[in-house]
Amino acid sequence: MRALLSAVGTRGDVQPAVALALELRKLGHDVRLCISPNFVDWASSLGLEAVPMGVEMRVPGRKSGAMPNLTPEELRRLRESMPDLITDQFETIAATVSGCDVIVGAHAHQYAAPSIAEHAGIGCVTAVYAPVAIPSPDLAPPPPPGQTIDPRTTIAEQWRNTANAWNERALDRINHNRGRLGMSPIDDVRDYVLTDHTWLAADAALAPMPATPGRQVFQTGTWVLADRTPLPADLEAFIDGGEPPIFAGFGSMPAAGDVTRRLIHAARAVGHRIIVSRGWGDLDLVDDANDCIAVGDVSHDALFPRVAAIVHHGGSGTTAAAARAGVAQVITPMFGDQFYWASRIVALGVGVTMPHATMTEESLADGLRKVFDAAVVDRARRLATRVRRDGAAIAARRLAAEYGGSH
Repeated sequence: MRALLSAVGTRGDVQPAVALALELRKLGHDVRLCISPNFVDWASSLGLEAVPMGVEMRVPGRKSGAMPNLTPEELRRLRESMPDLITDQFETIAATVSGCDVIVGAHAHQYAAPSIAEHAGIGCVTAVYAPVAIPSPDLAPPPPPGQTIDPRTTIAEQWRNTANAWNERALDRINHNRGRLGMSPIDDVRDYVLTDHTWLAADAALAPMPATPGRQVFQTGTWVLADRTPLPADLEAFIDGGEPPIFAGFGSMPAAGDVTRRLIHAARAVGHRIIVSRGWGDLDLVDDANDCIAVGDVSHDALFPRVAAIVHHGGSGTTAAAARAGVAQVITPMFGDQFYWASRIVALGVGVTMPHATMTEESLADGLRKVFDAAVVDRARRLATRVRRDGAAIAARRLAAEYGGSH
């Protein structure tokens, strides 16, 4: 079997696709990747065939660490000023699909993959990383960035509004490109991108499957890329120099401004040392004290089991990694499915949450005191025994069973 994997976005969007690619390769299958340009060299270093698609995804830092509150007109102008990434997806995937048996779209923003697969007469699977990407009467969709939802709005109304937003954003451009291929137009972008083969690449213990009327969903588990990279020597020395520290990091999110001061002062207020991940916000320390250290990208597999608590933005990958490590979490969501993951760690009793935009030194210190409670620590440790690591392997075997044929 030869599979084409499509993934655009930040590292949290692309890394699971790389994990699946490596599992498929273990089974003897050929894999091609269409991914964001800034991850092509990394994928190639793992021996994978990868081509760039779209633009480098890097969210600029903001002084407040909050998402901008844009008006509909500002959003329209922003979209018009961007490259036509939908056409780019159509052209890149079409140029790469020859000889493939199936396309797997990793994450929901797969504007071209279903059309190219249909045109080529091959299978297409869309895998999403959180249940809130799939319409359900049980779960509301994530709110649009920078917007709040009227509490009187029903879940059904929110899903209709989300479908309308998807159509406004992408319907005309998808149909333009389908027309270029001689294909008939679609009328619902959200249902189109989810395809009739929808997978949920999230752990069942963390993200139980909601009701999805009219849609069968296969839950694979989280696609985990094992990372056995040793920790840097200075970080090892820091960890060994005292009690387990707190880890704080926001990955590719726009955390900037004085967030480091709040993190470090909150850690000191509860009597703990702290590791600050620089991330895309390029966070740095506020002084030269020996109770804090700033680090670049490091292995979460190696680091997380050795810390006392994890403060983060609530990305699906970081939430799952913290859960696998058996460590309590403080999630400070900014947008998208991060609010869902925050609600789940609260429901499971393994952490607390507070909006990133309104996080203060005092609220963070209070949250840390709560997650250091012995009952929370114990629940986090027990949760780790239920969270699985084999989601990518399960997905690879399922893909081979459905589309491998005699290849």
